[in-house]
Amino acid sequence: MSTFHVIDGTVAQDVITSAPSEILEIVRDTYLQHSRGATVNPDSYFLRFPDNPGARIIALPAHLGGEAPVSGLKWIASYPENVRQNLPRASAALLLNDAETGYPFACLEASLISAARTAASAALAVETLAPDEAPRTVLFVGAGIIGRTVSDFLAARGLNVRECLVHDHVDAYAEKFAAYTADTHGWQARAVSEIDAALATADLVVLATTAPAPWLADGQTLLPDQLILNLSLRDIHPTVMVKCHNILDDIDHCLKAQTSPHLTETEYGTRDFIDGTLADVLRGTVVLDRDRPTVFSPFGLGVLDLAVGCHIYRTALDTGRATEVPHFFPELTRW
Repeated sequence: MSTFHVIDGTVAQDVITSAPSEILEIVRDTYLQHSRGATVNPDSYFLRFPDNPGARIIALPAHLGGEAPVSGLKWIASYPENVRQNLPRASAALLLNDAETGYPFACLEASLISAARTAASAALAVETLAPDEAPRTVLFVGAGIIGRTVSDFLAARGLNVRECLVHDHVDAYAEKFAAYTADTHGWQARAVSEIDAALATADLVVLATTAPAPWLADGQTLLPDQLILNLSLRDIHPTVMVKCHNILDDIDHCLKAQTSPHLTETEYGTRDFIDGTLADVLRGTVVLDRDRPTVFSPFGLGVLDLAVGCHIYRTALDTGRATEVPHFFPELTRW
């Protein structure tokens, strides 16, 4: 009978923070594997609540092929009102299944995995899509855990940040985030209340909000060679999207659930505004000009959670930090 292990958040965090560049390379390889058709990544499934429309729980099933195939499911809750109780907005668990028998063999705390794979994809997009000129002014819109983790990965990859600007609808959150990047990464950082002026000066914009509808519209000034990481997916109005280069992680997957790309397709009845995927740029089959801003919109592929989760599981197992649950499976046989 298979064994079953639990990997807690402390272990997951240690593995992630000890080698963020390794996480980024795992994400890079998984994007390329996905583009070759060596994965199964069905639609995400949303559980919503009529009496609490801002909350949701999402199921992301996935399968990775290759030499070490594995299946799994991330079950992630997003409750924005949690922050009023000083709780993180998101909580999650990742279940890993043996590809041969289907038996689950591990359960991992996954809010950190989700943040890490998002941050790794963001840092990979910066390295792949951003112009080479430095220094850079970076604007974070949304001062939560996702933004903070993105800053960690950008710093780990040695991004040359001249100035870090932070905007949040709660000034105190922006101030704490700015202090964090200054203390942790040594960046010159400050909170900004005027979002329009900040957008007009930033080389890199990281959108990581919980906004329910687009707010970045034609009235704001964007720069021709600006890179916008649309991590929260609904911040950008369709009239802005069509004026930018658009790179997605997976086109069909991203054009759902009222994302900015989905709203743009619905508004204009075409997908012509999409240049391709990040894997296309990595392979060199899509090359972008610098004549307008570039938007990277990653809907969040379950195969990324699976790949990062498997790395954390193997590391925890190898270092003796995975907790076995004896007798998790009943002592039964087929007959």
